[in-house]
Amino acid sequence: MSKVGIVMGSDSDLSVMKAAMEMLEKFGIEYDVTVISAHRMPDIFFEYAKAAESKYDVLIAGAGGAAHLPGMAAAVTPIPVIGVPIHTKSLGGVDSLYSIVQMPAGIPVATVAINGAKNAAILAAKIISVREPEIRQKIKDFAEGLKDEVLAKKTKIENVGYKTYLEEIN
Repeated sequence: MSKVGIVMGSDSDLSVMKAAMEMLEKFGIEYDVTVISAHRMPDIFFEYAKAAESKYDVLIAGAGGAAHLPGMAAAVTPIPVIGVPIHTKSLGGVDSLYSIVQMPAGIPVATVAINGAKNAAILAAKIISVREPEIRQKIKDFAEGLKDEVLAKKTKIENVGYKTYLEEIN
């Protein structure tokens, strides 16, 4: 059974990162969660990142501001790392995004949107699905559910018109 490691730089990131945990639960994928500051506790962080290979199939790493945690994890572990840039008050998360996405050649971090923890979990599930057909089927079912939701909205707006539709959703 595959397992995902979820690490974040601060407990203030938890409100964003919980979306990853919820999606992994939906797919039936096990995970561990921890908070480790790459800047304030580098020794513990490097131990975690080095040990990740023996515990996890994928790491999801969320960080804000000078968001070095995902990139440093990718530098230390050979398993895939998915970076989640966390929104910041100062620059709206663009600082986090650039810190994660602008990695040097040879040290890739798969990067999702600012606060994109849900997509990080879906990407982790897709990586795992290469070896686990039952996870692949759950991903297909999830995508079909998204399609059904949009089709229901399409039908409704076409039947009631946009004004009634907007009144009903507001």
